[in-house]
Amino acid sequence: MQVTKSIIEVNQVYKYFGDKVALDNITLNVKKGEFVTILGPSGCGKTTLLRLIAGFQTASKGEIKISDVDITNTPPYKRPVNTVFQKYALFPHLNVYENIAFGLKLKKIGKLQIESKIKAALKMVGLTDYEYRDVDSLSGGQQQRVAIARAIVNEPEVLLLDEPLAALDLKMRKDMQMELKDMHKSLGITFVYVTHDQEEALTLSDTIVVMSEGRIQQIGTPTDIYNEPVNSFVADFIGESNIINGMMMTDKLVRFCNTEFECVDEGFGNNMPVDVVIRPEDLYIFAISDKAQLKGIVQSTIFKGVHYEMTVLCDGYEFLVQDYHSFEVGTEVGLLVKPADIHIMKKERFCNTFQGKVVDSNHVEFLGVTFECLPLDHVISGEDIKVEIDFDKIILQDNEEDGALTGEVKFILYKGNHYHLTVWSDWDENIYIDTNDVWDDGDRVGISIPKEAIKVIAIKD
Repeated sequence: MQVTKSIIEVNQVYKYFGDKVALDNITLNVKKGEFVTILGPSGCGKTTLLRLIAGFQTASKGEIKISDVDITNTPPYKRPVNTVFQKYALFPHLNVYENIAFGLKLKKIGKLQIESKIKAALKMVGLTDYEYRDVDSLSGGQQQRVAIARAIVNEPEVLLLDEPLAALDLKMRKDMQMELKDMHKSLGITFVYVTHDQEEALTLSDTIVVMSEGRIQQIGTPTDIYNEPVNSFVADFIGESNIINGMMMTDKLVRFCNTEFECVDEGFGNNMPVDVVIRPEDLYIFAISDKAQLKGIVQSTIFKGVHYEMTVLCDGYEFLVQDYHSFEVGTEVGLLVKPADIHIMKKERFCNTFQGKVVDSNHVEFLGVTFECLPLDHVISGEDIKVEIDFDKIILQDNEEDGALTGEVKFILYKGNHYHLTVWSDWDENIYIDTNDVWDDGDRVGISIPKEAIKVIAIKD
């Protein structure tokens, strides 16, 4: 039976820490009985959102409801939720039974009822006969099961899990994923799960909420998120992807890598720049033949256990290919992709756009800095303007002192023949840059903008 009623409603929620915006206008509905995973990189706001639902932090703006009751300012112990943490938070001086019984005793439940509930919870997590074990004698996986048992024994409406498997080794993490999925089905309660592990999210979830920079980027089923990403961040973050610049020629016809391909997408317009996404497993690789849409040379081959991962250079563009057959480095090969396996995304932006002011006929101010520009006609000092700068016209410097601006590289997207960087400037605005140079996430950089790169557009009243 499909359940449609929302048990959790997060409405236009913001969270500020001083001047930093941790959550930016978050709206999310979680259906009763659903397994929802909040997924994103470190610092994206996913744990902050979970802590707001749990009550460990309070929203700066907005409203949170559980079962139609406003709990925005309700203390944690009065909310119908329980939280399982990454570090378990077990009491080391109490045994397994006493750890699980702790919350029940606070509720003054009878001894016989406590025993019955604890036995049922231990059976649920596969720890029958572990009641009187010292928690320090348990393995990491067993301790995590005790933490889950302590949470579910209280029969919460919602179980919140904050990266609960992050401290476990790979095999145990895989085993616990399956057990969590089974527990969710058995309990029938709502799970809200936080992780940065994309594979974990795809394995466990009914619904995935992808976050970045305090904002929700996409909400959907694992299949939708993987096959139909709404932007480059989601496409790059969820699994491996080939993401390259393309041109939508007409409906169902796209051009990339200097070749035209049939696709199934339409409604983008004619001769419209787009982003093209092709998953590595959707590229067919074979010995060179007439049926090849692209021809290239194998650059690398790595065995991944269940398949080979190869990079193929085609007319200056690198493609990542996954296949059960391997080709040696230097081999000329053909590539083919079916129309349904080409996913087209609208460009999020076509250039950098900033608000600024005219200083004089040769200077404009934006991002807190005065830049020299090409001579301006009919200028008025102090006039508001819009400034546009192409991605490939901005220069990054190793030494911060060499740039007019400084910033930090925070997102790197490989586009097949160049890198598209997001740099968070010290003026608290993103700057987008195309470059062939290799940078690392977190690099501090200087930013230079040549005068001929600055396009000034007057803002009419």
